[in-house]
Amino acid sequence: MSWSTARLRQPSVIPGFRLTLGFSLAYLFLIVLIPLGALLLKAGELGIGGILDIAVDRRVLAALKLSFGASLVAALINGVFGLMLAWVLVRYRFPGKKIVDAIVDLPFALPTAVAGITLATLYAKNGWVGSLFGPQTWVGSLFGPKGLMIAYTPLGVIMALTFVGLPFVVRTVQPVLADFDAETEEAAASLGASRLSTFIRVIFPALLPALTTGFALAFARAVGEYGSVIFIAGNIPMVSEIAPLLIVTKLEEYNYAGAAAIAVVMLAISFVLLLVINLLQRWNQARMRA
Repeated sequence: MSWSTARLRQPSVIPGFRLTLGFSLAYLFLIVLIPLGALLLKAGELGIGGILDIAVDRRVLAALKLSFGASLVAALINGVFGLMLAWVLVRYRFPGKKIVDAIVDLPFALPTAVAGITLATLYAKNGWVGSLFGPQTWVGSLFGPKGLMIAYTPLGVIMALTFVGLPFVVRTVQPVLADFDAETEEAAASLGASRLSTFIRVIFPALLPALTTGFALAFARAVGEYGSVIFIAGNIPMVSEIAPLLIVTKLEEYNYAGAAAIAVVMLAISFVLLLVINLLQRWNQARMRA
């Protein structure tokens, strides 16, 4: 008997492989696969042609474009500023650091509807922040005679999606940055590398897998977001109407097959995008090993 076989047969707190695998597969089927299967069956009532007709509808295309486009922009913003925030929390000590670290998790704990109402109140024309971009202020005048409207526009959607996705980037990058070996930075500095060069060539490649994961999680969270968006979006068809709201509208009209068809289209697009992100992440890891 080899050492590895003997090690596998050692007593464990967790039950055996077959039992744990059975429970895992049962949980996966009940929570994920069966609901998705029911969704596909409901959408299948329309047939491939019916699903395609709904997918190419101008209103549906506009909603999908806004949902995925705003989610991508929000995830990119969180990728940049989430990395900066994680860097500050890990590398520096300052008064109120623990409070700032706790605030990062607020989007996890705060009900999405409450977040949406708060954001809409802040960024409306008469809100604390929105009023700063009105035509009567010098900042707003830079954007034209009407100023910059944030609430009830696609920009408001991006703001809401950025809010809900920030913790995913910070919490995935933060532990990797905390475990990063400081001796590697010191070695690069001793060889004459500048701080910027050290970050780009030494630190950033090590953080890139975690940053990509955080980006993917923030993007996936934003695509399906509903509660925090509907209050600040304005829900104007062809302008600021997101795809999840359109699904709810179909359900309220008792058009369950149509709602399922839109959901299937969103599911397919999300699956392809996440697959591409995972492939890019694996390619980057393989390149780093080489």
